Amino acid sequence: MLVVCGSKETERQYLQGLRDHLRNPAVSVVVRGKACSPTQLVEYARGQWDLNRDGYDEVWCVFDVDEYPDVAESAVLARRYGIRIAVSNPCFELWLLLHFADHRAHVATYKKLLPLMLKHVPAYDKTRIDFARYRENVAQATVRARTLDPSGEEHARNPSTGVWRLTDRMTDP
Repeated sequence: MLVVCGSKETERQYLQGLRDHLRNPAVSVVVRGKACSPTQLVEYARGQWDLNRDGYDEVWCVFDVDEYPDVAESAVLARRYGIRIAVSNPCFELWLLLHFADHRAHVATYKKLLPLMLKHVPAYDKTRIDFARYRENVAQATVRARTLDPSGEEHARNPSTGVWRLTDRMTDP
């Protein structure tokens, strides 16, 4: 499984922590961070997959809605290429917040969500994610995220996150 993240730090550090925690020999995850727009990320993932078609059973892109205008376009592109996406609206920190709280109210931006996150992780730093803080609540975050979006593919809904689909695949391939 190749996972390409739309941020160089937050998503990559969390998913590497989950991968290391699972120690599932059936799962081989290569996590790469690539800061760019969602469409550029999907194109990058396709290029990496083309370089090693036999090396990956699945390719995922993980990115935020944030203020990117090309989220819907990137979803269509990913579907065309057979790439799965895990999109968070507005941002990946929603997924992290769901480890501690059941949040269902609209939140416009990362800056609006950050104070909610700081209530649970006072020293939260998006450049230094310690997976140990989250590992005991991954199942709870999954249940909460599924409640927000049962399909895990509705990136237009706020709040929503499809990260649970990826973590489920990593946990039980």
